[in-house]
Amino acid sequence: MATSKIKKGDTVKVITGKDKGKEGKVLSVKNGKVVVEGVNTVTKHTKPSQANPQGGIIHQEAAIDISNVMYVNKGKVTRVGFKLDGDKKVRYAKATGEVID
Repeated sequence: MATSKIKKGDTVKVITGKDKGKEGKVLSVKNGKVVVEGVNTVTKHTKPSQANPQGGIIHQEAAIDISNVMYVNKGKVTRVGFKLDGDKKVRYAKATGEVID
């Protein structure tokens, strides 16, 4: 799979779906899906275990498709592109042309 334009730790905004408009930090990226803090929360019923002896109902974030989020740069959503900075490939915000990392 190609290099992902969204990485762990980025701040993103949901652009479509039931959580449209919410912003959060990316917790993980895997197989074209992202888990965003506070977005797409689901209720999960867990059995008692060593880690959680009480068991019960927990709320956690579920993955959403990477195409449903956009990178946030200085409070503004922008597309992300790649360019060569010398001999190094870097991500940049297409709205401002600013290098992200």
